[in-house]
Amino acid sequence: MSEVVQMERNGGVATIRMNRPDRLNAYNAEMGEALLSAVSEASAEPSVRCVVLTGTGKAFSAGGDVESFAAFQDEGPTKFLGMAIGLHALIATLRRSPKPVVAAVNGVAVGVGTTMFPYCDLVLASSDARFRLPFASLGVVPEAGSSWTLPTVMGWQAAAHVLFTAEWLSAPDALACGLVWKVVEPEALLHDALEVAGKIAKMPVVSLVETKRLLMASRLDAARSARVREEEVFSRLTGAPANREAIAAFLEKREADFTNLARE
Repeated sequence: MSEVVQMERNGGVATIRMNRPDRLNAYNAEMGEALLSAVSEASAEPSVRCVVLTGTGKAFSAGGDVESFAAFQDEGPTKFLGMAIGLHALIATLRRSPKPVVAAVNGVAVGVGTTMFPYCDLVLASSDARFRLPFASLGVVPEAGSSWTLPTVMGWQAAAHVLFTAEWLSAPDALACGLVWKVVEPEALLHDALEVAGKIAKMPVVSLVETKRLLMASRLDAARSARVREEEVFSRLTGAPANREAIAAFLEKREADFTNLARE
């Protein structure tokens, strides 16, 4: 297992931990491949009945590593989109995992750090966790089928608000709109996540697998169709003026200025 992702097993529970604390567990190609490998391994392992996904340090995941994306932009949209395809492979693996997945959100969750939640079965969050969907502010659109999954999970207006404004969402507000299942104090988060995962792991694996298959059945086609629509627009907007201005502003630590950009 890569150093950027750690996995340990205890009984029927596999705990997968994103481990780039110096980068707030931001997603890059290496982490994507390691996460994909870990989730696939846990899903295929007969002794694993439940998966817990969490992060090291003060973040669950800060989303895509913007500096990596900026470097890929200079190499052209094909390279940039290759990284996005790797992200989609991770989401697809979560979506297809036959084992229940419990997310333990230990801090900030941005971008894909939040759009993966609808593909998890239970999401517990620390009371100091915060959530953000920054796609509009980056000059692009939502990914991972989240233009469908987020309104379905959160309700239309709550999803529209966080997607259009890119504002932070607190843990209590995330609980109120259904984005997370439970909010607990930071020191209790992993304990409570492992406790519920342990209860799940005591169930017959055949019951867990078939129940998850039935729960996911109605979501799969709709989420896949949304993802296809998103990818077409995402690829068109990637590297366009608004996207370049957003990333330049991030790297230069200034506020982005979109006022003189033509509609794309």
